[in-house]
Amino acid sequence: MGTILILTNSSGGLYDFRNELLLGLLNKHRVIISLPDDTKVKELQEEGCEIITTPINRRGVNPREDGKLFLAYRKLLKQVKPDLVITYTIKPNIYGGFACRLLRIPYMSTITGLGGAFDRKGLFLKMIVCMYRAGLRKAECIFFQNKENKGIFDGFRIRGKKERLVNGSGVNLERHVFEEYPKEGKTAFLFVGRVMKERGILEFLEAAVRLHRDDVEFAILGYCDEDFQELLNEYEEKGIISQWGFHTEVHPFLTRAGAVVVASFHEGMSNALIEAAATGRPVIASDISGCREAFEEGVTGFGFTPGDADDLIGAMEKFLALSRPERARMGKAAREKMEREFDRKQVIRAYLEEVDRIVE
Repeated sequence: MGTILILTNSSGGLYDFRNELLLGLLNKHRVIISLPDDTKVKELQEEGCEIITTPINRRGVNPREDGKLFLAYRKLLKQVKPDLVITYTIKPNIYGGFACRLLRIPYMSTITGLGGAFDRKGLFLKMIVCMYRAGLRKAECIFFQNKENKGIFDGFRIRGKKERLVNGSGVNLERHVFEEYPKEGKTAFLFVGRVMKERGILEFLEAAVRLHRDDVEFAILGYCDEDFQELLNEYEEKGIISQWGFHTEVHPFLTRAGAVVVASFHEGMSNALIEAAATGRPVIASDISGCREAFEEGVTGFGFTPGDADDLIGAMEKFLALSRPERARMGKAAREKMEREFDRKQVIRAYLEEVDRIVE
């Protein structure tokens, strides 16, 4: 039995999207997880994982805080002496990877998305590139969730010992079962995700204002990650939107949707899209890597240019022009695509293959 240490920035994300991997690892290994919150700690511990709390400022760029994170990871590695470290998300990838490299501990990393970091210019971009190179240079395997992210890393010569491309985290087809399309009621456009500018909330709200009518509902499922709560409350009071809140179990809400909207500017691979598609719901999605792979234009949904409210509204209008049977067929095609291409079992198999190769 080996010891696997996982470094991540969210217990909820780990449990919701990678729990099947944890269960696979627990069959053969001791699994220790370093994370900053307690949202899903109870569930992880009940399965047999050991939890160590490591504070992370997910969005901050304070060098002192990040330096403390690197030191915390280095101390943790010396204490645990893992046979393999698996890292997810930017800061664990960079600082955890660099600590592993210095201590000569095998590690593999997953690029879950790049955000806007590589859209920057000048000194900031050079700094990000240097940090990624330092963190990932000795990675036994780097997992990418879309070809564009891999291409960007290749262009900046950010490489590990090996790279693999997987379809995001995949989707659990048993958990997100197919649901029949709603036969009556309002058509609900459901925005799923954190409420923030880079997730396209402003464009969604503009669409809600301009397409407001009695037979259409604009709903938001997610928590405010930026200062939009007052605006959301104002729009809800006016009857323009509905706030469905933040829930760790999203499937019951996906079933209520007529179409799920993901308006992000950047994605690794949109879990919201693939879960919606698995549920049998058409999608309205940003035409970007990380979304584009998860839908087929006019077959399982409609794409639009992120940041362009007019284009988003155009996609919504095309969807509203469809009959309910046409929308239902679109949802069925979406489910079939998930079964063919996004079954989480395929993704887990790829990770376990690499673990078995590294931890003999």
